[in-house]
Amino acid sequence: MTNNDFAFFTGTYDVANRWRKDFLDPTEGDDRWEEFPGITRASCHFDGAASFDEIEFPTKGFSGLTLRLFNPATAQWSLYWASKRTGTLFPPVTGSFGADGTGVFHGDDEHNGRKIRARFIWSGITTDRAHWEQAFSLDDGQTWITNWHMDFTRRTATDDRPRLATRH
Repeated sequence: MTNNDFAFFTGTYDVANRWRKDFLDPTEGDDRWEEFPGITRASCHFDGAASFDEIEFPTKGFSGLTLRLFNPATAQWSLYWASKRTGTLFPPVTGSFGADGTGVFHGDDEHNGRKIRARFIWSGITTDRAHWEQAFSLDDGQTWITNWHMDFTRRTATDDRPRLATRH
């Protein structure tokens, strides 16, 4: 848990997205999921204690951004998401990275009028790849419905041409 935990994320990434068509439907099956590309550009600030990225979803027609802030008093990160569709800042999820390099973050929110507990997990972090997933709970964290996966692949400095992301 340091103020540089998100330094790995600086740069431009192609993103393979896979999300549930209904974020609260726990039913399994490939027909419950949709895949689409994205591209994100991320940067670090405050000597690593802040991270910012903007993500575009070209086939969906919207974008969003995330601000991550490290609190040295609690040694935890707060992650704030904003969507271009709503123009609002969602409540934060807070947490930290464990010794295994996986970051787990929780927070309270609302989805389609229902109170939910949200969980973000960052895992599989290397110099050129990372995985993020989101899950919602309707029972205060007793059970989770994983509803969104993002697989990030870093673009090289010379490769700034737009392209579609593929699932890994």
